[in-house]
Amino acid sequence: MARESRAAVEADAARQAVIDADAGVAEKAEMLMEIAMGMQQKPKSREDLIEAVSLYQEAIEMCPPEEALLEARIFSRMATAQMMIPADDVTFLDAARSSMESALATLSTQGKPAEVAEAEMNYGLILQNLAGANRARIQDCIGAYQRALRTFEAKQYPAEFAILQNNLATAFLSIPFTDERSKMREALAVQAFEEGLKVVTLVDHPSEYAMLQNNLGNALQYASSSHRVENGFRALEAYDEALRVRNISDTPLEYANTISNKANCLANLPDALDAPEKGNPENLADAIALYKEALGLFQQFGELQKADAVSAAILELEVDIEKAQNLLN
Repeated sequence: MARESRAAVEADAARQAVIDADAGVAEKAEMLMEIAMGMQQKPKSREDLIEAVSLYQEAIEMCPPEEALLEARIFSRMATAQMMIPADDVTFLDAARSSMESALATLSTQGKPAEVAEAEMNYGLILQNLAGANRARIQDCIGAYQRALRTFEAKQYPAEFAILQNNLATAFLSIPFTDERSKMREALAVQAFEEGLKVVTLVDHPSEYAMLQNNLGNALQYASSSHRVENGFRALEAYDEALRVRNISDTPLEYANTISNKANCLANLPDALDAPEKGNPENLADAIALYKEALGLFQQFGELQKADAVSAAILELEVDIEKAQNLLN
């Protein structure tokens, strides 16, 4: 007989505790929801999320008909768990969309403004992930973020506002650049990142600040602009700001992502803005050093696709340096 996983054992114990509790049906449904939220918050494995979804489903089934708002809140929480489950297909994302649409049907008329906005923000994220698999329209995702911004405005909700601006920007950048409006969308993305940075600070919102700076750097680096070099130097400044927060001990993977982005940027910039004809041997050397540091971290944490991409970039830059040295000789 197969042994139950740790997550299943914990979920079964939680179910029994709720059954044994001296409480009404609605209270028990709420208890199950809170237990599921606890399992979801810091999952130790994929099974924790699977069991959390199972507890949410049981809470929904237990919910009395007159508790429509509670049921909607459980659906909303369940959607965020379904969205988080790693999978090779979109089954869980499709389920998350269905759950969040069920939640919003009630929340939009009975819920508090902040919880409706939070649901819209998560709905946008679900749609954005589905759009990447051609299962949703990116315009619908943008619409959800914009509805959330009606409540999550900059002054009262700076962290949420910043996250929404980041999500909006990445949504703009995910639209294929196949028409004359592509440059406008790039500009809107950069503007959204900069709007987010107006309301978060390094001291009060360090993770949001670093996320926005890193992604602003990427937007500037890859923008199809006639000011490519100037944008590249602006991107370096943004990456350096992100690295004031991201470090190898506290946030190793985020740190690796940012130094990898910075390496790519350096490799495409002259050593001196006012003397581009002198090339970039110093920047190439710095880029290789950063890539090698990122490679070690990606390998350590099992990010094999990123490790392969960085390895290929290192080989390409080493070939470029060798060619440059041969020309000098």
